Amino acid sequence: MTGESTDEVRIIAIDGPAGAGKSTVGRAVAARLGVDYLDTGAMYRAVTFAVLRRAVDPNDKQAVEDVAMTMDLDIGDVDGATRVVVDGEDATVAIRGREVTGAVSAVAANSAVRAELVERQRSWVTAHSGGVVEGRDIGSVVFPDADLKLYVTASPRVRAERRVAEIGGDVDDVEASIIERDRKDSGRDDSPLVEASGSTLVDTTGLSIEEVVEHVLGML
Repeated sequence: MTGESTDEVRIIAIDGPAGAGKSTVGRAVAARLGVDYLDTGAMYRAVTFAVLRRAVDPNDKQAVEDVAMTMDLDIGDVDGATRVVVDGEDATVAIRGREVTGAVSAVAANSAVRAELVERQRSWVTAHSGGVVEGRDIGSVVFPDADLKLYVTASPRVRAERRVAEIGGDVDDVEASIIERDRKDSGRDDSPLVEASGSTLVDTTGLSIEEVVEHVLGML
């Protein structure tokens, strides 16, 4: 299949740890294929934003579940970037801030939240007739039968350097935070971060985005 046709590939699932380049790669692949793109990590951040806005304790499982079930979420790509609107408020910038970042792991570990968002993710794919879907459990849980499953990763140091280049900070501190996030994501009971069965490992360390995109397109 070439980059001009999507007839043979309906769903591309991209998983991997934080900062590995999943979003950039996923968005670029979607653009080349002419299909839609969904950043599921932004959905968990959106729930966290709503939880904090409603002054709910992120560790209060029932209250957080209630937020996830009742919140209005509109997510989509606009001019090459993910736009997130939560309960009518544009949360695109806020979901990437320190407050949300500090609480999102607790929210994402909530099984009821994950179940709700999985259903929303599947509904999104149905509404968009497929697409590129990126996250941490897409190939393992959400779309185990995806036409192409990728596990995109990079060394913690490289991921930290990329994050600092984007938003600033100390590389050592960010690297430590990334390692801790990996530990939490991989060790949670519900939908842990794993390399899904049948997925292809893509290590972006030392590669440009264009090189990674061409590599992925070559698999189609």
